[in-house]
Amino acid sequence: MATELGAGLRSYRVGATELLDTFGPRDYPTGASYGQLLVPWPNRIDQGTYVFDGVTQELPWSEPQAQNAIHGLTRWVNWFPVERSASRLVMGLTTHAQPGYPFVLRLRQTYELNTHGLTVTNSVENLSNTPVPYGMGQHPYFTLGTPSIDDIVLTLPAAAYFRTNDRNIPEPPPLTVRNTPYDFRSPRPVGDTVMDTGFADLRRDRRGLAWVHMTSPKGPVRISVWLDKACDYLQVYTGDTLPALERRRKGLAIEPYTCASNAFNNGLGLRILDPGQNFEARWGVHPTVS
Repeated sequence: MATELGAGLRSYRVGATELLDTFGPRDYPTGASYGQLLVPWPNRIDQGTYVFDGVTQELPWSEPQAQNAIHGLTRWVNWFPVERSASRLVMGLTTHAQPGYPFVLRLRQTYELNTHGLTVTNSVENLSNTPVPYGMGQHPYFTLGTPSIDDIVLTLPAAAYFRTNDRNIPEPPPLTVRNTPYDFRSPRPVGDTVMDTGFADLRRDRRGLAWVHMTSPKGPVRISVWLDKACDYLQVYTGDTLPALERRRKGLAIEPYTCASNAFNNGLGLRILDPGQNFEARWGVHPTVS
């Protein structure tokens, strides 16, 4: 189930089993970004400031305590349904020029159910008469129905991670995960590992897909999240800093990103779209029940 507010993903069930740690139909995803779509950038822009095409742009601080702009511009905007059926929903939005992002985008967010699970597609067209910087991410929290994520056995396809400063701004280049708490290339329990961590250098299969796997010895459900070639980066968040204490470590945020955090400044994965140019990124969920 997707939301009109922000075109986010609020619920995904297999039978009676909810696979998302989420919020109620009368609630808001405040403070935790539950299921939210993050465009035209995911994660943070350092102090909300960047230089593009020789012009310094200043965005409002949507994370004022750290003096950052976080998670894009469309989370709290009403999207509209463009197409809908029993298995497919397309939400649409046109963003207009505003302080800090003086560009116009046509956005489409598609959720489609099939025999393999859920496919999510983000599409954008640059309606400006100048190039625009763009990145996409999404922020679902997955659960296997366990009281916490500690017992979840996690596999991540990432060979590198980003160290961050005290304001959660990454410090490139990415470092090897070898001999760190962030090496989940082989499956192992999350345990007490704390992550609000960006990953890079993703291992892919023959179709170009990178796969994250979550299993639990306490339940029959397995979740596999895949990222297409447009999603070069991955953010994983264990929820240890959520505002509500009782919600911490209840779900694991697996966040597909097309660019790194602070990409408007570091350029890692940043797409520059020419006037009229389109860009598309896909990710999805493949659940199995034994």
